[in-house]
Amino acid sequence: MTAPSPASPSRPLFTFGLVWLGQFISLFGSGLTSFALGAHVYQLTGSTTRFVLISFCATLPLAVLSPFAGVLVDRWDRRKAMLWSDVGSGVTTALIWMLLVADDAGQWEFKAWYLYPIVLLGGCCTAFRWPAWTATTPLLIPKRHLGRASGMAELGAALSQIASPVFAGVLVGSIGLHGVLFLDVLSFLFAAGVLVAVRFPPTPGASARSTAPRSMRRELAEGWRFLRERRGLSYILAFTTFTNASLALVLLLITPLVLAFTDLKSLGLIGSISGMGMLAGGILTSVWGGPKRRILGIAGFPAIASLMLLLAALPPSVPLLATAAALFLFSMPLTTANAQVLWQLKVPLEIQGRVSALRKTVGQSAVLLVTLIAGPLADRVFEPWMAPGGAFAGSVGRVLGTGTGRGIAFLFVVLGLTVLGAVGLLLLSPRARRVQEEHPDVIPSQPLALPLSSEPPPAGAVSESPLSATGNSPS
Repeated sequence: MTAPSPASPSRPLFTFGLVWLGQFISLFGSGLTSFALGAHVYQLTGSTTRFVLISFCATLPLAVLSPFAGVLVDRWDRRKAMLWSDVGSGVTTALIWMLLVADDAGQWEFKAWYLYPIVLLGGCCTAFRWPAWTATTPLLIPKRHLGRASGMAELGAALSQIASPVFAGVLVGSIGLHGVLFLDVLSFLFAAGVLVAVRFPPTPGASARSTAPRSMRRELAEGWRFLRERRGLSYILAFTTFTNASLALVLLLITPLVLAFTDLKSLGLIGSISGMGMLAGGILTSVWGGPKRRILGIAGFPAIASLMLLLAALPPSVPLLATAAALFLFSMPLTTANAQVLWQLKVPLEIQGRVSALRKTVGQSAVLLVTLIAGPLADRVFEPWMAPGGAFAGSVGRVLGTGTGRGIAFLFVVLGLTVLGAVGLLLLSPRARRVQEEHPDVIPSQPLALPLSSEPPPAGAVSESPLSATGNSPS
């Protein structure tokens, strides 16, 4: 086969920048909607369970559909997959907006449970967008800049997390929930418009796969086989899944821990300072790109985060928790970006969609599990243990103190020690330590040429797959 000429670096980088901007604006709009809808449901029902169900419905499709979405993304044009995902997400938001408008006009009585199937549908669209965007980045960015690109993705998430609640609170008071939803629809239209205007380089082997009938079950099995046969990468997947689940548990329980000794104003201050920590981590990653030995970033920054959890053993104070939370979240973008680069370098372009989706399934399943057990684990196990007269009041309680919130503090200490143990196990594994050397990079150093039109190139114009070039077939 004839390999295409290397792309001019400026064109793919410009394309990446445009698409990143569109996805960031879309993410920011979704953050506005998520905050405003959650507040609306809680005010409407007064039920924490119904409030949590909104988040559960948004996350569930990522855990269930991601493997199948990844297979389809590897078959389809990834730009079109992202485009239709943005369109679908915009339609679901517009549907909620129409229900609220109809309720205001007296034509329809709005009920909170109407949101659940709509949010579930929006989550299905997100399940396709994420693997498509993850698998597209190595097509647009030179290999040496993947660390910075991953940092930009984490920076976008951090900015959205910090700014969305602030702007949503202001906008709901000025333009109402209807206006926030309308802005979210516009954000999806902007992201879709960018995707209409740009072109992505062809995925190696895409034409051959689109014409040859293949079983989804077989392609999904190829993704699992790729993971199973590369133990170093499998160990890293298990480790990052555990650390992400730990992050979810901390974010869920930090609110009751803080409110056990202070007020909502202080909670907001801690949230703002911790968000700035995450923002700083995203900025550092986008500028630095991370260490050359990725395993040092993957294991080192969670070690810092685990030490921050151990600070829960100290007497509670707002400055202490704000500093600990900021450093904890500071480490998260650096960990995620280093792991993401490693996957993008070691996974062939033609199967990155399904491998990314399988990783998402594993990670989101762990987060869903943590979401279900966090409350009972705190309320029925650790808090009773650390109550006056509880099982650990006379031992651990002498160090941490007893009473409301001290059980969650004990849980954070146990979690911090467990994360430190996981870091040690990862670094003791020769397969994990030498993963960069054992598995060669399978993506080109420079992006492939951008097509001149939206039509896919003929099969003869597609370069040889990195899988076949290195002999590392996933099958």
